[in-house]
Amino acid sequence: MMDTHAKATTVTKERWKASFPPMHVVLADRGDAGAQYELGVMHESGRGAPQDYAEAAKWYRKAAEQGDARAQYNLACLFGNGQGVPKDHAEAVRWYRMAADQGNPYAQNNLAVMYETGRGVAQDHAEAAKWYQKAAEQGLAAAQFTLALQYDTGNGVPVDYDLALMWYRKAADQGNAKAQNNIGRMHEDGRGVPQDLAEAANWFRKAAYKGVAAARFNLGRACEYGRGVPQDYAEAATWYRKAADQGDAAAQFNLGNLYCQGRGVPVDYVEAYRWFKLAVLRFPAAEEANRRLAARNRHLVEKMMTPAQIAEAETLASEWKPA
Repeated sequence: MMDTHAKATTVTKERWKASFPPMHVVLADRGDAGAQYELGVMHESGRGAPQDYAEAAKWYRKAAEQGDARAQYNLACLFGNGQGVPKDHAEAVRWYRMAADQGNPYAQNNLAVMYETGRGVAQDHAEAAKWYQKAAEQGLAAAQFTLALQYDTGNGVPVDYDLALMWYRKAADQGNAKAQNNIGRMHEDGRGVPQDLAEAANWFRKAAYKGVAAARFNLGRACEYGRGVPQDYAEAATWYRKAADQGDAAAQFNLGNLYCQGRGVPVDYVEAYRWFKLAVLRFPAAEEANRRLAARNRHLVEKMMTPAQIAEAETLASEWKPA
């Protein structure tokens, strides 16, 4: 009988060298940048060669120094993550810039991120916007979304809701769920478009089905208050629960309220206490008012609970982990 628990055979470097198609090795050793890049990919991924980040970095560097933009980008990622080389954000920026200057959209996007966060380079939101724009114009959905967000909030560029909506739509058309949620917010608020709560709910639903916690909260709120959709407390509770399970503090707070009031769910003070407590813990410092409100609600519901119920709710809250 075959042993189904037998250990997988380890691919050693010696065996790999003996079995690897020799032309790639020969070409890489002769300085072919394309072959060097491919060897780097294989060592980084562990597909077709033993996974070895240091070896991957070695081959990426050889190709990168010859101007291969793909290798420059991948080498930058290794420096950014500290894989196979010491973590060095400044070195990552250097290689991202080389690849970005050659038009690599992923490098352009990552260089923008470095400028936005101030890693390896002085923080500069305007410079970040410039590189996001370059990547966005090449169709990179992540860059389109971030550029839209910058126009939406005036981060590095003047506020321009028309441009924000345009870039959100481009990203959303490629399936970017965060962009879909933000289009919903623009329709909900009437920013850049006439206010349309039904259209907002449609966009929230698209993003909610893709797992965006903020969209699930937004859709739950629309269902709770009948904003663009028929009022439906049970559906509101369903979407709040999905967002709450992901750690969304506002959804946790609203779900606690529904359990207190018995709207869409049975009255359950244990559940209400649990979600209020989690909301207190998860609201950020910038939302101190919401945190105090959640604490107040937890205190009010506690007055209606037995010591055993309080202990149960505390246990549920302490054992909770984001989905």
